[in-house]
Amino acid sequence: MNLFFHIGRYFMLLFRVFSKPQKLSVYIRQIIFEINNIGISSLPIIAIISVFMGGIITIQAAFGFNSPWVPLYAVGFTTRESIMLEFSPTIVCLILAGKVGSNIASEIGAMRITEQIDALEIMGINSAGYLIFPKIAAAVIIFPFLIALSMFLGIWGGYFMGVASGACTEYEYIFGIQAFFEPWKLYYSFTKVVVFAFIITSVSAYFGYNTSGGALEVGKSSTNAVVYSSILILLFGLILTNLFFNR
Repeated sequence: MNLFFHIGRYFMLLFRVFSKPQKLSVYIRQIIFEINNIGISSLPIIAIISVFMGGIITIQAAFGFNSPWVPLYAVGFTTRESIMLEFSPTIVCLILAGKVGSNIASEIGAMRITEQIDALEIMGINSAGYLIFPKIAAAVIIFPFLIALSMFLGIWGGYFMGVASGACTEYEYIFGIQAFFEPWKLYYSFTKVVVFAFIITSVSAYFGYNTSGGALEVGKSSTNAVVYSSILILLFGLILTNLFFNR
């Protein structure tokens, strides 16, 4: 019953979040601010992780394909498929759930316990819409660009480290990343990213918005936000994979 209580309260919060804004210009300014706060500030960690993971995947694939029956371009092909289908859209979003989700939950939770949200309500402002909607909109806008950058850097990192380590040749790798490309797989990846962006921001905001108590509860809300966001990312990743691949 506790699960259904939280699900109901979550959707009631979303109803308030997506109600008509009182002043659209204020929301637009907040969205631009959140794009920088949520997205641009995450670029360094995404870039570093993507480059090194691309290199690791390439080297492991190269030394795993020892059979003469495996074509030489399989290394580049494997790296592209791994990064495009799963690493960038899912693993990077799990990392963002830890970074962005905990930040959102702790920020809104701190505002709740210091009664700043109550002050907004007293002034007649829809606090849920003002605080949460710009974060959701910013994440849905900027996350696809972050993941596209992650894909590019992951494939480039695989090329650079694979060739530099002698795991594969330049021709083999480039031919592999071009071989048997299917555009619908990009639609699949970016559909997942948009869904995950919504999950990360809305779930984290839910736990932060419903924080009660003191500083200890803010920490618990932040932890719950990361845990439940990660679980939902994996769950919806499985659902979307079944929808796209069982055709």
